[in-house]
Amino acid sequence: MKEELIRNALYVVATPLGNLGDITLRAIHILKSVDAIACEDTRATARLTEAHGIRTRLFALHQHNERDAAEQVITLLRAGKAVALVSDAGTPGISDPGSFTVRAVREAGLTVIPLPGACAATVALSGAGLPGPFRFIGFLPEKSKARATALEQLHGAHETLVFYEAPHRILSMIEALHQAFGAQREVVLARELTKLFETIHHCPLGEAHAWLDADANRQRGEFVVLLGAPPVSQPMPEEASGARVLGLLLGHLPVKTAIALTQQIVGADAPSRNALYDLALTLKAEVQAD
Repeated sequence: MKEELIRNALYVVATPLGNLGDITLRAIHILKSVDAIACEDTRATARLTEAHGIRTRLFALHQHNERDAAEQVITLLRAGKAVALVSDAGTPGISDPGSFTVRAVREAGLTVIPLPGACAATVALSGAGLPGPFRFIGFLPEKSKARATALEQLHGAHETLVFYEAPHRILSMIEALHQAFGAQREVVLARELTKLFETIHHCPLGEAHAWLDADANRQRGEFVVLLGAPPVSQPMPEEASGARVLGLLLGHLPVKTAIALTQQIVGADAPSRNALYDLALTLKAEVQAD
């Protein structure tokens, strides 16, 4: 049943990731009915609208002009027009332009109506088979130092982490994950989702770089990278002494100091810094629970 269009409203419309058939009937109806469509790239959106017989006027709203374009949206809404907001693919505002515009429209006292639809993160998660809960991170900082700092802050996370990455940065991003979380963490590389060469590849982090590097075609397309949660397990026998020393030190010292001293005391047999950090968080949680 087709809904009656609401004037003075901004419709936030999710669009296909690649396969043009992945658009809802409601989205097509709204895109045909509104007075204008604000889109990230008019050329990309034109391919979608032409495929579905949509003749609505398009205008650009992207990361470089969003403040000015948001004012244009508000002007149209105040004139009694209805406007749709789309990104090149997926859901606007999810690591795409749109969140500023939505906030500006709401602060202007106008109506925002979101339409559900395609989102790369949920598509990747549904095809990966990793358990929840999940934490959406999106794009990491481009500069290596800022990226390392961001990953350092995620060391204590016990959820599956969801990242986005561009093809020209995927190798350096995977290397940064490897350095931050070790070789054994499970990673899922999802690329070209819903397209002809869709790939969803599972492997340990230590093998991901080599898999990507083995075929240049594997580095093409936009990526969703899923980092599996750390396993919940008891320390292995070779780690037992490190775990015992760490447990004793944690009662008297900050976490970072306790980890550093544990590695010095145990020596070559000590678990890695990342393993000790995860163990420290587990031990502290157990103490708090008691």
